[in-house]
Amino acid sequence: MLEKWVASGKAKATNGVPRLFVLAILAGAFIAIAGVASATATVSINSVSPSIAKFVGACVFPGGLAMVLLAGSELFTGNTLILISVIHGETKVSAMLKNWVVVYIGNFIGSVLIAAAVTYGHTLSLFGGADGGLAASVVATAATKAGLPFGDALIRGILCNFLVCIAVWIASGANSAGGKLAGVFFPIMMFVLCGFEHSVANMYYLSAGWFAQSAYGLGDAITCADIFIKNLLPVTLGNIIGGCVFVACAYTFAYKKKAEAEK
Repeated sequence: MLEKWVASGKAKATNGVPRLFVLAILAGAFIAIAGVASATATVSINSVSPSIAKFVGACVFPGGLAMVLLAGSELFTGNTLILISVIHGETKVSAMLKNWVVVYIGNFIGSVLIAAAVTYGHTLSLFGGADGGLAASVVATAATKAGLPFGDALIRGILCNFLVCIAVWIASGANSAGGKLAGVFFPIMMFVLCGFEHSVANMYYLSAGWFAQSAYGLGDAITCADIFIKNLLPVTLGNIIGGCVFVACAYTFAYKKKAEAEK
């Protein structure tokens, strides 16, 4: 698995910018659609049991990363594992950072496109829309995320991408589609259930809340500063730490010498 990521990181870092950008937009859209589906499932049974509703929503969300991995696309949080290739001397730091920037921007565009589509296509009108339905839930979720203290958002970002990169790491060891799906499911379900913070998912949640508050007359609780400064900044930093330090560096330390000895 370590050797796979040395090669994979090198391939990702040398990918052409146009192709990388398109694949990043797709990944942002996949994660955003998972966010729409997860919120819809949660709201649909929230009145029956909030606890069960949260669990069901968490079980739906892993479909987003499943699409990213099986369809083939570029997700910023998973790409923090490119650091493995850098540590092994196969990829330059500058190439890794270029990948991160291009993919992050592409993920943001894909997420915002889906947020706009479900808002102005009135998908958010489900279950009453602004009157305790999906639109109200989307705005409330965005406001909650934007209201997190910097430290809380940072730590939740670390925990989130620790689990996301573990999911990607496990999936890289599977050779079948079923094996990859099984590897992805539990870590992703856990991070959603625990309320950890994923920068790409938040690109959707925050932008959807920003669109919905205007489209559905739900006030003006979320600003651009809330989106970029209060949430995405600390969460993105946390995601980088979680993926780079606790997965990329940890597994490189654990297995690099063994891999070299076996060669």
